[in-house]
Amino acid sequence: MMVGMPREETRTTNAPNVRDAPNAPGSRGSATSDFQGAAVPAGGTTRAWATRLVVVGIVLSALNLRPTITSLGALLEEVRDGLGMSGGVAGLLTSVPPLCFGVFGVMAPRLARRFGAGAVVCAGMVAISAGLLIRPYAGGAAGFLAASALALMGIAVSNVLMPVIVKRWFPDRVGSMTGLYSMALALGTASAAAVTVPMTEALGGSWRSGLAVWAVLAATAVLPWIPLVRDRSTGSPASATAEPKREEAPAAIRITRSRTAWALAVFFGLQATSAYITMGWMAQIFRDAGVPASTAGLLLAVTMAMGVPLAFVIPRVATRLPHQGPVVLVLGVCGLAGYAGLYFAPAAGSWAWAVLLGIANCAFPLALTMVGMRARTGAGVAQLSAFAQSTGYLISIPGPLLVGVLYQSSGGWDLPIALMAALMLPQMVVGVLAGRNRTVEDEAAR
Repeated sequence: MMVGMPREETRTTNAPNVRDAPNAPGSRGSATSDFQGAAVPAGGTTRAWATRLVVVGIVLSALNLRPTITSLGALLEEVRDGLGMSGGVAGLLTSVPPLCFGVFGVMAPRLARRFGAGAVVCAGMVAISAGLLIRPYAGGAAGFLAASALALMGIAVSNVLMPVIVKRWFPDRVGSMTGLYSMALALGTASAAAVTVPMTEALGGSWRSGLAVWAVLAATAVLPWIPLVRDRSTGSPASATAEPKREEAPAAIRITRSRTAWALAVFFGLQATSAYITMGWMAQIFRDAGVPASTAGLLLAVTMAMGVPLAFVIPRVATRLPHQGPVVLVLGVCGLAGYAGLYFAPAAGSWAWAVLLGIANCAFPLALTMVGMRARTGAGVAQLSAFAQSTGYLISIPGPLLVGVLYQSSGGWDLPIALMAALMLPQMVVGVLAGRNRTVEDEAAR
């Protein structure tokens, strides 16, 4: 349980997003306050079959929240050659996910209040499947980017609403359902990285088929939500309780006056930068070093899969410490060691570097944990989360693009890897500052 927060609020605010590609700015706080006051509807959709449908829907949806990104990373070289993309355009492509998450995810709570969370997630899965099916055959780099944005839009709204649905349908099993959701998300992330290349070869070697086949999994995820489309209650509370409204009043703190809030926002942005660079470029780094394409995909899968066990361990360790700086430093040292290995011997120690970078990427669940610990109230957590994530996503957008430009201009990976390692140093500094035992309410009051 996070320090300074009620148990249920801690689970709602932080636990559902431990492996999630980063949510829309402010979405978690808004979703929680909008939905926690609603009573679970009696009869109808609460019958056993409906509950089982929701479980299946959550698992299948979580499996589809990252293959759009990691399947592309495994075949990025083929996509670039096939579409005639420059390094800069390819870098732009790896910067699109955080941009879409920030732009489209913020609309999810409003859409859910109007149409119901089940209907919006169903539409999100449709958007993912349509985008994945269209983008390989869009006919050019611009069409590929547009279709990718369509799929990422579906991911963005589903990212935000999955934790809301978990809280809504399973209020007494938030922890176990969140664990199931997080493991499915990590499994989908790692699986897409591991099997995309072998599956492409089995389908005749066309990268278009290798990317488009993931639309089948997304289409499957549409089915469980269809019976729930008309159930507005999963996303629109029958009546707002007084408690959330009372909690919103003290939330009007001047968050920008808090140094801890700024440190946490920069830490969030730098760790997101590292994560999206890894997902977008790491497989290509190994391939350029002479590692076979299928092995490079497996290495990326190993990096992503490290988050499955560590996403449960790191938050528990962090909440037992008065200062989370030591955890920040351990993760940062692992990242620096991984980048040093990529620089000096990318192929020789590839498995070790993949493990080390996977550990370093677990700064994401640590950042979410610190969001809950650095505010005293639920409303403060919501405001801090909105500020840290919105600012952090803005910070993370240029990183993958800059890596692509440096790769193209220098003709190799020395400069991009040096940049990645250099960014790890300020991440460690601001992470230590964000880990100090204080609250944003106290700092803002001063």
